[in-house]
Amino acid sequence: MNKLMISTAFALGLFASSAALAAEKTITLAVQNMYCAACPHTVKASLEAVPGVTKVAVSYKDKTAIVTFDDAKTGVDALTTASTNAVYPSAPKG
Repeated sequence: MNKLMISTAFALGLFASSAALAAEKTITLAVQNMYCAACPHTVKASLEAVPGVTKVAVSYKDKTAIVTFDDAKTGVDALTTASTNAVYPSAPKG
């Protein structure tokens, strides 16, 4: 019985620690090919479709997208791929 309790506690601790390692991150992407006021809507939709993305703000004026995401579910490569697939190549700004 003690071994079962110890192994259960260990498994729960391991699960909790892996969840604790996940973090919400925010990145600013420089976005190309935005030439009209409608373009940001397409960029935003493409980024919001990426699993793990929680918030997107796109600026036509600045040609940027600020994306908040769960880094356990997605990463910068998936974000830049999503915008590129929507014909708006992007890269981390700065």
